[in-house]
Amino acid sequence: MINNKEKIIEYFKSGVKQTKDFKIGIEHEKFLFNKKNNKRLDYSKIKEMFSALLEFGWKPVFEKDNIIALNKGGKNITLEPGNQIELSGEKLNNIHEACSESQDYLFELKQVTKKLGIEIVSAGFDPISKLNEIPNNPKQRYKLMSNDMPLGGELSLDMMYRTCGTQLNIDYSSEKDFIKKFKVANSIVPISIALFANSSLVEKKDSNYLSYRSKVWQNTSRGGLPKLFFENLNFEKYAEFTMNFPILFIQDKDKYFSGKKYIFRDFMEGKISEINNRLPTEGDLATHLSTIFTENRLKKYIELRSMDTCGWDCLCAGPAFNIGILYGNLEEIYDVISKWETDKVINAYLEAPKKGFNTQLMGKDLHYWSSILLNLSKKGLENRDILSRKGNNETIFLSHLQKVIDNKTTNADHMISKFSENGNLDELYDK
Repeated sequence: MINNKEKIIEYFKSGVKQTKDFKIGIEHEKFLFNKKNNKRLDYSKIKEMFSALLEFGWKPVFEKDNIIALNKGGKNITLEPGNQIELSGEKLNNIHEACSESQDYLFELKQVTKKLGIEIVSAGFDPISKLNEIPNNPKQRYKLMSNDMPLGGELSLDMMYRTCGTQLNIDYSSEKDFIKKFKVANSIVPISIALFANSSLVEKKDSNYLSYRSKVWQNTSRGGLPKLFFENLNFEKYAEFTMNFPILFIQDKDKYFSGKKYIFRDFMEGKISEINNRLPTEGDLATHLSTIFTENRLKKYIELRSMDTCGWDCLCAGPAFNIGILYGNLEEIYDVISKWETDKVINAYLEAPKKGFNTQLMGKDLHYWSSILLNLSKKGLENRDILSRKGNNETIFLSHLQKVIDNKTTNADHMISKFSENGNLDELYDK
């Protein structure tokens, strides 16, 4: 039972790994549209798609009688609130393996979507649909979330139903290593927003944002970039943050209850009558940690969550960029960000969704800092010197970002210019 702070601290400590055992986990979401009418896929069509994917060795995962996910080995395809699909990949050793995993998934997905008349959109925000046009699905927790989330953030439903992101999961070798990595990860959030911006269109119009997804997440319940995250945040402080954080929902056997009246400390003290005052298990703690929607968060590993979904041609760029920094060149980048002032980073974070590279941070724009960080990441990947079968190291995955910086043009800029030329929805679908 998780009945005191020390148990949460022990949970975080159990994630410590030797450097040689560090893994890379990538999660990425995609929007699915019906080719016939340019509408988001409803649950009946999702079931067809899941059934077709079983041919590739995927196994169904059910909640009651409803299929809600697929599993194959250490990989899962899960269903988001608006029927976006997310691949949660295996824990892999390097970017070559991670990119290969994504390409295998794309191959399987393309066979099925082509057969069923489904189109894929790789963008951070749905560029076509209005919120009230988006179908839902029978996952029980989403009903509770749809009711409670808007109470704490005006764009919470947009986050649930109209956003897609790319997430990177990384390991730490000690509490000290976690502190450094977490501080770096939070400090570079504005750069991640600008560099990976890919959500400029909303309801078929220019939103005047480069990353509207980031704007939405800044106005989402349970989200944001707390000032606390810029301190030397150790396991004890994160445990206290966790204990005092509101509960989103509680699962008890096969039932879900709203947690909006409680913080996790109440759960630990046996104060939740709806579940007969039982104490939380490690599973309950894991669920609670996964419903803290900050830009980065801690479980038994660190999750980086500030990147818009990217197209298949640049899917590996974000993970490669962050791995070069956090696994390959942590000390040098830590030295750079240590000179930044917290208030200025938070201000840049708030401005980056709209201003992108033109956002100011410490007297320089984010284009300047993106270039600096890309070079440091490249150095980090060279330090790692992990080669593919063709003899290339992981720096090959940074070529997309080098083009973005050289041309000062992000995926968001391309999306606006491509679509505005003729307003053809086909321009938004993955080719």
